[in-house]
Amino acid sequence: MECVAYATGRCRSCTLLDIPHARQVADKELALRDLLAPHTADAGAGIAWEAPLVSVSSHFRSKAKMVVAGTVDAPTVGILDADGRGIDLRDCPLYEAPVAAALPVLARFITHASLVPYDVARRSGELKHILVSGSPSGEVMVRFVMRSTEAHARLLKHLPWLREQLPHLAVASLNVLPEHKAVLEGEREIVLTERETLPMPLGDVTLHMRPQSFFQTNTAIARELYKQVAAWVDETAPRTVWDLYCGVGGFALHCVAPGRLVTGVEVAEQAIASARITAAEMVAAGVPGAEGARFEVGDATAWAQRHAAADLVIVNPPRRGIGVTLAQWLENSSVQRVIYSSCNPQTLARDLDGMPSLKPTRGRLLDMFPHTEHYEAVVLLERQA
Repeated sequence: MECVAYATGRCRSCTLLDIPHARQVADKELALRDLLAPHTADAGAGIAWEAPLVSVSSHFRSKAKMVVAGTVDAPTVGILDADGRGIDLRDCPLYEAPVAAALPVLARFITHASLVPYDVARRSGELKHILVSGSPSGEVMVRFVMRSTEAHARLLKHLPWLREQLPHLAVASLNVLPEHKAVLEGEREIVLTERETLPMPLGDVTLHMRPQSFFQTNTAIARELYKQVAAWVDETAPRTVWDLYCGVGGFALHCVAPGRLVTGVEVAEQAIASARITAAEMVAAGVPGAEGARFEVGDATAWAQRHAAADLVIVNPPRRGIGVTLAQWLENSSVQRVIYSSCNPQTLARDLDGMPSLKPTRGRLLDMFPHTEHYEAVVLLERQA
């Protein structure tokens, strides 16, 4: 991938950019195999490895999380340097076309709507971040993360201009983050458009993303991840499946089948609302087995402890992993198979320490984050006698 910002030293976020992409993937797979080898029955020989799912090397990110700085007349949209000054990255080659096309328009919108960029050093101003998500259909969701609701009326007033300049805008919202702290967004969300969800068509399943819903960064690789997990599930034909940390229901809704009960559990209410929309659409469309999908709001660990175990459990936790309590519950349960999708294999390995009876038998690396040290891994764990 060629990047002017990297070549000129303006941005060095892609820490592996000097390493050929194929070498990056090979190194990550070797690291993953070494990491999981101690957790198999015979030093790694027990894992059947699928070929890595390799991403394209540029224009793969469906989400942009941009810091806003500078002034109303000359805003920067990108990151901050060590002194808190804005570095503009509208030309970043990581983003898919719909997201990339939105960034220069949004920079102009800052000036057009008189949105005052937040000054970290002075703790003054309003607009902190702009978060953009793109759909495979070409539509985008834009979220303005602001210090207060001061610009609410102004955003609504100038929204027609933004829609004219950005015809593929589907959802826009104002997120309120009054605190001065290093987080991307606040708890309060005010939707500015009639539509509240961004449809994400992924083959036979169209997921719905709300402003505060989690969705994978690399949609093309996410689509293949869902297909991989669904294939492993179908091979063993479990009668009951749990999808813990289900988000908007990606794994659960790809695993529906006649006679199968699939339950998704997620602590975020907005994500569960999105999952239920997709489930209802699938039932209406006559998708076989869709009526067996249900979704519940709750903490994954606490919810599991209150219910009789499923035949197969899918977990897709945040970077911290599933934790000691859930790992021990799975170890002591009657669950025969666990599919663990991990964005942090270090915590995956730690969690495997708490589940010594559940051994990884199949695995795959997913090149979700090219040019960085991060990657996604998915493993099938099977209970050993």
